[in-house]
Amino acid sequence: MKLSFFGADRGVTGSCHMVEAGGLRILIDCGLYQGGRELDEENAEPFGFDPAGVDLVLLTHAHLDHCGRLPLLAKRGFKGEIISTMPTAELARLVMVDAAGLQAEEARFRAKKMHTHFRRADEKPPLYSMIDALNATSRFGRHANYNIPIALTDGLTATFVDAGHILGSASVLIEEKNGKTRRVLFSGDLGNPHGILLADRPPPPQADVVVMETTYGDRNHKDIDPSVAEFYTATTEAFQRGGNVVIPTFAIERAQEILTIICKGIVENHLPPQTLVFLDSPMAISVTEIMARNLAALKPEIADAIRRGYDPFDFDGVNMVREHKQSQMINDITHGAVIMAGSGMCTGGRIRHHLLQNLPRKESSVIFVGFAAGGTLARRIIDGADEVTIFGERVAVKAKIHTINGFSAHAGRDQLLQWHAAAKPDRTFLVHGEEAAMANFAGALTGTKVEMPQLHQSFEL
Repeated sequence: MKLSFFGADRGVTGSCHMVEAGGLRILIDCGLYQGGRELDEENAEPFGFDPAGVDLVLLTHAHLDHCGRLPLLAKRGFKGEIISTMPTAELARLVMVDAAGLQAEEARFRAKKMHTHFRRADEKPPLYSMIDALNATSRFGRHANYNIPIALTDGLTATFVDAGHILGSASVLIEEKNGKTRRVLFSGDLGNPHGILLADRPPPPQADVVVMETTYGDRNHKDIDPSVAEFYTATTEAFQRGGNVVIPTFAIERAQEILTIICKGIVENHLPPQTLVFLDSPMAISVTEIMARNLAALKPEIADAIRRGYDPFDFDGVNMVREHKQSQMINDITHGAVIMAGSGMCTGGRIRHHLLQNLPRKESSVIFVGFAAGGTLARRIIDGADEVTIFGERVAVKAKIHTINGFSAHAGRDQLLQWHAAAKPDRTFLVHGEEAAMANFAGALTGTKVEMPQLHQSFEL
């Protein structure tokens, strides 16, 4: 068995790992690098392997940094099968089609700025097209059910285990029986067990080798209750100043969590009853609909409330905004609105239009409720920039900026350590983390050989 690394190596995004076993070449995820335009070239570079030679992709979950290069994989020759849970397949289709649409939109915007409809010789085309995204969606085959092994070939199985990160997310255990049994467990992204929506994840199965994420390997999250209270305070204060609240929102999970928190805040009088809420994200609206069809994955109290007709995603004051014209009309509202839009790291999507309107206003607030990779517009704002560039315009940052970390869908340091201790591996490969966080986490591990692989590095197991 051979293990190779082609993304999220000493970095947070672009997850892509390969297992060669049983005569198969198997990818675990194929994600997009995120963090600013300087990574466009990195996404376009060769994968480091022949896509046409890949037999299977085992997709852990539907976030862009785990599935966002699947259309490029298909474009470059992949003809194999993608296996995931059913919710992951539904969500990944949305994510990939949305990413292709955003790339086309960016290309049109650049052409408009240059006053031409034609691409200049030095202008890079989109990474992939809508057709490429649709071709990738056609590669989805078998759907995994949690804890039920799937036969990949003789003596080789894959078992998807609930990772508790987002709807449908999984850790993947690959088990090879060839004289002796070898078990390799890929964590995927591990969820925060104190989250608001998802049912608690189970402990992991034991494995000989673990490949695990370290996004928050050097720190824990704030408790959820103080984080919710901080959210209510920040929102109320912005309304009192006569401004709006803008929330860069990840379409999957985070948008639905924030809707639930706002609904509770209105019911319990933490927020004004007339609060206007705009979910300005067609993808987040579709995700909300998918989530409402998967009640078994939610915490029992949330699922029960939805069954009884008390939907925390759809309450008085919520406006689901799909059309661009509706989105533009939000700009006419100067105060008393919570505006949620993607992307969460402000690297694309409608959020940048709302930041353009509200960042220069000292009355407004911007609340960040998720991770922001280095180099992204979100990270620059969080790090205290006095001015940022949006759509080529220099925009002063006068709005009040809040970062509330307790909503993270990732496990914190202590939870990662507990997960690792339960898996009991002899050998551990750390991925999907900034190098300092990864090294900090490595120093806390005992009883296991720790590796921090570099890009394109391979290991015989």
